[in-house]
Amino acid sequence: MAILLLADHDTTHLSDQTAKALTAATKIGGDVHVLIAGSGVKGVAEQAAKLSGVAKVLVADDASLANNLAEPLAALIVSLAGSYDTLIAAATSVGKNVMPRVAALLDVAQVSEIIEVVSADTYRRPIYAGNAIQTVQTSEAKRVITVRTASFAAAGEGGSAVIESVSAAADPGLSSHVSDALSSSDRPELTSAKIIISGGRALGSSEKFKEVILPVADKLGAAVGASRARRRCRLCAERLAGRPDRQGGRPRPLHRLRHFRRHPAPRRHEGFEGDRRHQQGRGGADLPGRRLRPRRRSLRRPAGAREGALRRPEPEHQTDAAEGARPFSRTSSSPQ
Repeated sequence: MAILLLADHDTTHLSDQTAKALTAATKIGGDVHVLIAGSGVKGVAEQAAKLSGVAKVLVADDASLANNLAEPLAALIVSLAGSYDTLIAAATSVGKNVMPRVAALLDVAQVSEIIEVVSADTYRRPIYAGNAIQTVQTSEAKRVITVRTASFAAAGEGGSAVIESVSAAADPGLSSHVSDALSSSDRPELTSAKIIISGGRALGSSEKFKEVILPVADKLGAAVGASRARRRCRLCAERLAGRPDRQGGRPRPLHRLRHFRRHPAPRRHEGFEGDRRHQQGRGGADLPGRRLRPRRRSLRRPAGAREGALRRPEPEHQTDAAEGARPFSRTSSSPQ
């Protein structure tokens, strides 16, 4: 059985995320067929055919596939799934939007964001925000997989795959494209950048962020990122903000170095806590409504407790200071 790889493209250029996902697909084993879906994507198909390891390129050229809508694209993949035992895509916005729908339509469990291929049916993927690596073995008849492409090298060129046209599936008509609101920047995207310059809250202000981070990024041709704490404190530009601020109340600026476990040494991850900069995902303290507080013992009396139940017990032995007597016991004994 062969492997079907969903290509990621912008109707003009093939994304390098597809070349990295191709490396993962070849490690699974079998012939890899690349699916190019869109409108006017002949040039993208020719680029995919040159990748090393591609056996065939399938081109679905239809107006309903022009804007990467999830429903018609998922219907197309399901219509082709009979000839494949593995359906794979890069964990990009398109792949994460389409592949769960494909898995639901096929009634199988998806294996998400793998970082290593152990065997044809066994993979490794990060869990708990990257703090643990899970080994997953699937027994599904159809394997639906997304790939975290940062863990795989891009496949090189040198292939000459056959290009074949396929018909698009019937459009379910569940959604329609309205418009695209895209931000334009000369810097590379975070998902495909080879160098990323990130800034943390130790920079203190958006002016300092622009003064320190942006010139270095321009010099190296790098993408620019910022920590979540920095975005919540509104210390970086609005276009870098990926999540809203804390619910209720204003952001809390941090002024003292006690908030950092290590001194913010000058490095590319400027101002990050040294032991956290390689982790992904949110920590427990970042959840809305949760703060790191020391545990305090409750001073309120439990419900139903007697009035004298919370009094401090008197010591068993006391000394009569007036008479200088020896310690005596307050426990009474029965008369002889």
